[in-house]
Amino acid sequence: MARTGYGRKRVLVTGGAGFLGSHLIDRLLDQGNEVLCVDNLFTGDKRNLDHLVGNPRFEFMRHDVCLPLFVEVDEIYNLACPASPIHYQHDPVQTTKTSVHGAINMLGLAKRLKCPIFQASTSEVYGDPSVHPQTEDYWGNVNPIGIRSCYDEGKRCAETLFFDYHRQHGLEIKVARIFNTYGPRMHPSDGRVVSNFVIQALKGEDITLFGDGQQTRSFCYVDDLIEGFLRLMASPADVTGPINIGNPVEFTIRELAEEVIKQTGSTSKLTFLPLPQDDPKQRQPNIDQARAKLDWEPRVPLAEGLDRTIAYFRELIEA
Repeated sequence: MARTGYGRKRVLVTGGAGFLGSHLIDRLLDQGNEVLCVDNLFTGDKRNLDHLVGNPRFEFMRHDVCLPLFVEVDEIYNLACPASPIHYQHDPVQTTKTSVHGAINMLGLAKRLKCPIFQASTSEVYGDPSVHPQTEDYWGNVNPIGIRSCYDEGKRCAETLFFDYHRQHGLEIKVARIFNTYGPRMHPSDGRVVSNFVIQALKGEDITLFGDGQQTRSFCYVDDLIEGFLRLMASPADVTGPINIGNPVEFTIRELAEEVIKQTGSTSKLTFLPLPQDDPKQRQPNIDQARAKLDWEPRVPLAEGLDRTIAYFRELIEA
């Protein structure tokens, strides 16, 4: 173990240069920990970590989790994987490898170190759900051979590996199923709905909706999500998850577009395109387990979170 004394932990965050990873690292450092960030920069961006240059408790390592990693740490957060359809469909084979081989390598490291390991899973394991809202005991409705399968099935297999390591080797695991999250440091061209709408609105372009815009999503602000991560990792060993971490307040995609137009003061118009293959019609978490086991629920309302996100992208565009 790599315990550094005075209660300080050395924490490994894979995918740490990404949107969620960089926010998690900030919180871990704020707690007084040492952080080793591992990222191959396929979708991560070192600019998300620029503010940490010179911090003696932060270290960056360029590495692909598909390859074994030999380091000494006290905890592992496994966030490495492209998470937007544009990025994970760019190289679908590599996406599956990252989820599966990456999980095997990080689980092997955790087994050797006898340390707890956190898996950033996804609401995509539910596919296009026939149960609404989605509870953790729902097995999902996933197309195993579709264009989204590399991500959906990769994450489902990673969950399988985590629970088999837990049962077979007694490994302490924490599995979070992440629902739609937004906030500063989102990749501006990752194709996610919040970043797409904000950038289109700020540029005065038409806002592109797929289908009729009546499909629903639940949007969780990044600070709330990271708080959920930390509470799950700090929970008793018998709290393994999977636990839904997301915002249970549901909005249609059209309502989101109209709120973005309102907050940006944009003159953008709405345009409609055909719905992509296997795009879920509904996505809303049941967070009863998170409330009961973690005393967690999101605090930041959509209007407030969008205000902070719009300010970030406005500065990015004007830079």
